[in-house]
Amino acid sequence: MKQERLLYGDGVGSVSLVESMGVEMTIVNSARVSLGKHNHHIDLTKRDIKLIRYLIENRHTSTLEHCVVTFRIKVPLFVRSQHHRHRTWSFNEISRRYTDDGLEFYTPETFRSQHLSNRQASNLDKFNPILPSITGDSQDACEALRAHVLDCVDLFESMIDAGIAREQARMVLPQNLYTEYYGTVNLNNLIKFIGLRITSHAQWEIRMVALRMLEIAGELWPQVVGPLLDRLYIVELCELRGEPEPAVSKIEHVIKRLRACWSSGDLHYLRLGQLLANVIGDADLASVSDERLLTHLENFANERQ
Repeated sequence: MKQERLLYGDGVGSVSLVESMGVEMTIVNSARVSLGKHNHHIDLTKRDIKLIRYLIENRHTSTLEHCVVTFRIKVPLFVRSQHHRHRTWSFNEISRRYTDDGLEFYTPETFRSQHLSNRQASNLDKFNPILPSITGDSQDACEALRAHVLDCVDLFESMIDAGIAREQARMVLPQNLYTEYYGTVNLNNLIKFIGLRITSHAQWEIRMVALRMLEIAGELWPQVVGPLLDRLYIVELCELRGEPEPAVSKIEHVIKRLRACWSSGDLHYLRLGQLLANVIGDADLASVSDERLLTHLENFANERQ
């Protein structure tokens, strides 16, 4: 498994898997302990998979809490603040009281405009406006941000050189300063975090964190996380098409038919989005023929070989 997943295209922001505890058989055994039963093998049977899906569908999710994962996360301070609102996690973070080395900053190449009706949201556009300057020399927002960061770092270093304690000098560093920390959580609460932070209502920067964690969890516990991936692909594809809410049920219907048509039942969750992207090219999702679905599935199977 790839340990580090980059976030923002700057080669700095990242989510990395440190370690995990528990496999999907752990979930199965934690459920069957009520009957005094225990499986000593690791590989799941069809009966085991059916049990896992039953547990999730009926919200018997305490069984997921025996699986735990630790991430190393590197994000700007304002993203860290949002993540730390999730109090079921355990966190340990770099302290600028102890070190002033390795200062790095999140400086995107473009910005998003403010949403007109949702005060806490932005649009998905990209622009780099020209900002007025008190010196009379205008500059774009990206240049202004980089200049501001340099000024803050210069002031910080001057304060340190003058003997001011790091715990006070750090107050001048801006919110786009990268921080890094360990975060540990059980699978049940990880799924809750992802469900909250990957929707279109969440800020894009933390959505990327949730997405990378989802990818890692999908590789560690595919039978548990797979249905969640299905749902998230649906939401993402509807957003890409600009579809209203009714389109969600149409795509869900297509997914059910795809799985019914797939003879082996092994439609890998992490590639389902690629297949759906082809299927939803049809104008009316509800009327996509089974013959067309089978054609997509055949092409999909050939790509996997």
